[in-house]
Amino acid sequence: MANSKPNPADFIVSLNVNGLQGRMLQMPAPNGKSREIMFVYGHHSSLERWWGLVQDLNQYGAVTMPDLPGFGGMETFYKLGKKPTVDNLADYLAAFVKMRYKRKKVTIVGLSFGFVVVTRMLQRYPDLTKKVDVLISVVGFAHKDDFSFSKSRWRFYRYTAGLVSHQLPAIFFENVFLHPLVLRLAYHRTHNAKEKFEGLSRAERRATMKFEVHLWHANDVRTWAHTTREFLQLDNCGKKVDLPVWHVSVQADRYFDNHSVEQHLNVIFNEVHVVKAKAANHAPSVVAEMESVAPLIPPKIREVLAKA
Repeated sequence: MANSKPNPADFIVSLNVNGLQGRMLQMPAPNGKSREIMFVYGHHSSLERWWGLVQDLNQYGAVTMPDLPGFGGMETFYKLGKKPTVDNLADYLAAFVKMRYKRKKVTIVGLSFGFVVVTRMLQRYPDLTKKVDVLISVVGFAHKDDFSFSKSRWRFYRYTAGLVSHQLPAIFFENVFLHPLVLRLAYHRTHNAKEKFEGLSRAERRATMKFEVHLWHANDVRTWAHTTREFLQLDNCGKKVDLPVWHVSVQADRYFDNHSVEQHLNVIFNEVHVVKAKAANHAPSVVAEMESVAPLIPPKIREVLAKA
């Protein structure tokens, strides 16, 4: 019997925005649903990583997930002589929205760093707020002070990212530290990766590591480093956005101080509706199925999405 399980490859098409080649995943709306949803993934991502969450969101309407330049295998801003700043990412996303949703309203769901880019887009292009019917932050953030780790760890990440954002150090980093053998031997022991591998069976650990190796090579190293440096210095609180936002927080989030995030979101948006997710951590495993990512969309958010 043929396997009827949906495959992300069946929904992925090519994408060209402002001269950069990438991909986007688009799932048509189920019968009786007219909502248009754009999902913007976060850091260290690809279309395949968030396939499970897109499947879940698809219950409420058509879902489109575009690649971001330098992520998921998409060409980088460096090809155009530009740097992958939050401003440039915001401009790219604005161009995509205008191209994809010309005369349509759109529900925007931004995850973690993806929500940072969405916020900056709406700040730089306030006319686009009229196109947004619902805005959702899933473990998003708004300011460098939202990070909960120590100052020494912040400095280590900040200066390491600054170094690797340059061409020659990036080449060294990619060919030495991101060599598949080195990743398989050492990555699961690093501070930020331990959580991903906790409690996994041997087969699950093997699958997770295989996908991690893929992700590290699908994401451009210089883009990864430069954007890391950008969000470690982030301040998105300089301009208001004329929209309410639904913000999904995770109590066990190991990256962010939820109280700080909420305060900064209140500086930016007209209204902030905080909904707590019963999730185990900031983000699920990189090979998470729909059932595993479902807690990131709490019942209250589902009520909002289910409305016509």
